[in-house]
Amino acid sequence: GKTNVSVNLGVSLSKQGKKVMIMDADLGLANIDIMLGLHPRFNLSHVLSGERELSEIIVDGPAGLRIIPASSGISSMAGLNNAENAGIIRAFSDLTELVDVLIIDTAAGIDNSVINFCKASHEVIVVVCDEPASITDAYALIKVLNKEHNILKFRVLANMASNMQEGRMLFNKILMVTDKFLNVSLDFLGTVPYDAQLKKAVQKQMPVTLAFPGC
Repeated sequence: GKTNVSVNLGVSLSKQGKKVMIMDADLGLANIDIMLGLHPRFNLSHVLSGERELSEIIVDGPAGLRIIPASSGISSMAGLNNAENAGIIRAFSDLTELVDVLIIDTAAGIDNSVINFCKASHEVIVVVCDEPASITDAYALIKVLNKEHNILKFRVLANMASNMQEGRMLFNKILMVTDKFLNVSLDFLGTVPYDAQLKKAVQKQMPVTLAFPGC
């Protein structure tokens, strides 16, 4: 649910008057453009190859969002080394476009790109749902970022919960383990409830906050 959270968080912030940019950082299996029905001509693979500057690949999304698209189905993009990831991060220093919020929608897992983009971010938001695999993956990411990269603060968002109480219980499950084994501070960011309208919005290739704002 990371991409849905990223897109709809971006739309909501944009509606509040913020200038928001979203970077699709799932470099090998990008899907923000698909989710929004966009057809970008260029993406981050063209920046890495030197064919385009970062500013040349940015496209307009709904509600005033600015989107940095990535590639899909290019295996080399899924396995970038630290220097290549750092090159992408450095490219942001040359952007003249002013933004209030940059949302980086990373891939799942703990590979180089996920770790590097988390390290470069001011805040790390871990999106988790109440399934054993999701909880295990969330803990693994927090553990690696804490133990190996000294990141101390994380925000946790409970996704696809039946109600607010279930979301808080999910957060408490993770908190119990991190309090026992890690030196981290977890902040409960809130709960995104399960809603069947989300699937309909995805099928329409629209953010649910625009397609069904009352859901």
